[in-house]
This record gives sequence, structure tokens and C-alpha cells, in this order.
Amino acid sequence: MPKTAKFRLPGLLALALLPLAAAAADFQVLQRYTLGGEGGWDYLSYDAPSHRLFIARGQHVQVVDPRTGGVVGDIPDTPGVHGIALAPELDKGFTSNGRDNSVSVFTASSLKTTAKIATPKGENPDFIAYDEGTKQVLAFNGRSHDASVIDAVGDKLVATIALAGKPEAAVVDGRGRMFIDIEDTNQLQAIDLKTRAVVATWPLPGCDEPAGLAMDRAARRLFVGCHNKALLVVNADTGKTVAQLPIGEGVDANGFDAERGLVFSSQGDGTLSVIQAAAADRYTPRQTVATARGARTMALDAAQHRVYLVTAEFDEQPAAPGQTRPRRTMKPGSFTLLVVGEK
Repeated sequence: MPKTAKFRLPGLLALALLPLAAAAADFQVLQRYTLGGEGGWDYLSYDAPSHRLFIARGQHVQVVDPRTGGVVGDIPDTPGVHGIALAPELDKGFTSNGRDNSVSVFTASSLKTTAKIATPKGENPDFIAYDEGTKQVLAFNGRSHDASVIDAVGDKLVATIALAGKPEAAVVDGRGRMFIDIEDTNQLQAIDLKTRAVVATWPLPGCDEPAGLAMDRAARRLFVGCHNKALLVVNADTGKTVAQLPIGEGVDANGFDAERGLVFSSQGDGTLSVIQAAAADRYTPRQTVATARGARTMALDAAQHRVYLVTAEFDEQPAAPGQTRPRRTMKPGSFTLLVVGEK
């Protein structure tokens, strides 16, 4: 998970300086790097200390230096990988492998796989997140509608938590709770990581199929990206929606830059929505950045105030008999990293 800035101005002083951030330069695509390689893609995770971007590529994880666009490593044997959770203080990483219902453990510094943990009750592990406070990894299972809890120190499955429906993105608050979107029921759930139990379930009125999720830990606000082209701002203590903003179509990820007070939302229609936190519970659209079609998921580099997205080129064929969607085939060698920053 991307890290927030270590230093944050307190209360009213921080809010007073936010308009200065709004006057900063606009965002644009600064670099496009052709990465190539086999496989589609899913979630991205950025490790700031090592300047490495981890990209789920179907059967393996591609590791890239986004400063140069160079591929610096690869983690094989991750069947149907969806996401990567990083635990820097443990020198570990974890991948959610949807096709064989497992979580792979690797040494972050060497990228060598050290263990594979089965999730026998958890079917199709998808999003995966790490909590530094409790040293636990949660893999959210899309087919069985639950979460597999893993002891990140001992590399073992310790619990399975039932959820209200199909989980999507998750975020930790640094206080022992993890929040998770429930896509098919339009809800948000809160998990107590010490008791390993769901402690709150909140409806998300005005949100259809919540997907992306990010958090402003200091203000206790959650940012929920919804497929009806809306971003909801939710109070993390009460579950109340305090604001709703327009975004593009096909959201898959959100991020929050605490130093700049900026919310990012990446969409498959080729847009990156940038929203300014102008004051307490007041948010204003700042910019819509043209990226590239298919660049639906992202990772945030909060230190450099940059957003990393990936996409590829596709050949389209007419829909097969009985189907409505055209058949799309990724063009070989076209997988691309986009670097968005201030010009």
C-alpha cells in the first residue's frame, strides 16, 4: 500500500494551506514506458524505499523501476495473481493467487518466493492488504465472500472472516481497523483486526458497485470510487457520506496524497480524476487528466506526488455468438506504464 507523508501540519493550519496546493501546476502524463511482457494486469503496489513498482501480470508479478521504466525483477508462479501487499519492515511481500486459492510469500529484497499459503475456505483471493500494527495480511476472496487472515510473521493462515458480499478494495487506518468495499451489495464494512471480526456494515447510498478505496487517516475520511461515475467521501467512524464528487467511467483504484490534500481516481475510460480537499468535508474537482484507455488501476508515489498507471493496446473482434461484448486480444509487447505528475 502507498505510504502517506510522515509530516502533516495540524488542524486549521493544514487546511489554511490547502488553497496553495490548489494553485500548483496541473497534472499530465510525463512519461510512457513500454514494458512488454506476457499477461494482462490487475492491481499495482508501490514500494517507496526501494523505488519499485509491483504489477500483477496474471501468472507472475513484474517489478519495475518507474523512474526509468526498466524491468528490475520478476516473481513467477503466482497463478491468477490479483494483488501484492508489501510489509517493508519484515522484508516481505504477499501475492493473492486467484486460480489456485493461495497466497505466495516472497522476500522483498531478493524477490525470492519463500512460502505458499493455501486458503482452503477462501476462493479466488483478489485484493490483498497488510496492516503494520497487527502484522497481518488479509486476502479478500471474491468467490467465497470472505477474508483470509494471515500471520505475516509466521506465514500461516489464522482465521477466515465472513463478509456481506463480494469484496473489492481495502484500506487500513493505522488504528487497528481495515475497511473494505462490498461490490455487489453497495456497502462498506469495517473489520477489527485484533478480534478479526466485522464491527460495522454501512450502506453507500448513491454508489453503484464500489471499487476503488483510499483514506485520509488524519481526517478519518474514506474515498470510495463507484461505477456510476461517483466518488463518495465517507466518515470512517460513523459511515456517513459527507460529500459526493463526479469521476470518470470504469473506476478501479483511488489514492490520497496527504501532503497535497489530493484525492486521485483512475478510470478505464482513460481519465484520472483529481479532487482537492479544500476544507473539512468540502471537496472540489481540480482536474481531469487524459491518460489512456484501459488505465483503470493505479499506485501513488506520495513522496514525488506521482501516479503510476498501466494499460495496453488491444485488437477487437466482433462478439461471439450469444455474447454482447466484442472479443479483445492484447497486442503482444504493448503493455505500457504511464507516469503522471505535475508539469
